[in-house]
Amino acid sequence: MGSRDPPTLFFVFPVVLIGDSGVGKSNLLSRFTRNEFNLESKSTIGVEFATRSIQVDGKTIKAQIWDTAGQERYRAITSAYYRGAVGALLVYDIAKHLTYENVERWLKELRDHADSNIVIMLVGNKSDLRHLRAVPTDEARAFAEKNGLSFIETSALDSTNVEAAFQTILTEIYRIVSQKQMSDRRENDMSPSNNVVPIHVPPTTENKPKVQCCQNI
Repeated sequence: MGSRDPPTLFFVFPVVLIGDSGVGKSNLLSRFTRNEFNLESKSTIGVEFATRSIQVDGKTIKAQIWDTAGQERYRAITSAYYRGAVGALLVYDIAKHLTYENVERWLKELRDHADSNIVIMLVGNKSDLRHLRAVPTDEARAFAEKNGLSFIETSALDSTNVEAAFQTILTEIYRIVSQKQMSDRRENDMSPSNNVVPIHVPPTTENKPKVQCCQNI
């Protein structure tokens, strides 16, 4: 028996993980793409990359996820990856308030370099450290609403909401892309070249009496 052909990839969505160093971006990536968690995870140098495909509305979506370094010295490298991204997970550590305070700076940098239509989700990671919580959920949710972001709290350690975070942002991107494609299709269908209606104009006839050029007075 021949092997079955792999399913066709309908969409490929580049997504970036951004935020301060140590907030757990790499473990969110490894948990989502490989279902792994590494307690000894070291800070990302430059950019790391992984992929995973999911199903949305019967379509195959391949997420290309770029895990960017949080250190200042890599900022010039990582900001280059914002330009091609259609989605971003802006991650902070719920147990370290400074990482939440820096979210505003990360958000500005993202909006300075990324496409204006990029879908952004604010992610409060390490929700398993609830006994050390420094960032109230309501405060972060209010910030997200004020800035037009979706919001979720996750734990890469115990897998809480990791799947939901990526599934939600990828589904939202898919819906936006699908609506844009439908809108573009409608505009093309309404273009003059596709909607030419022949109009028959009968020749003009005049029944006015003829006037002689010269008349006897």
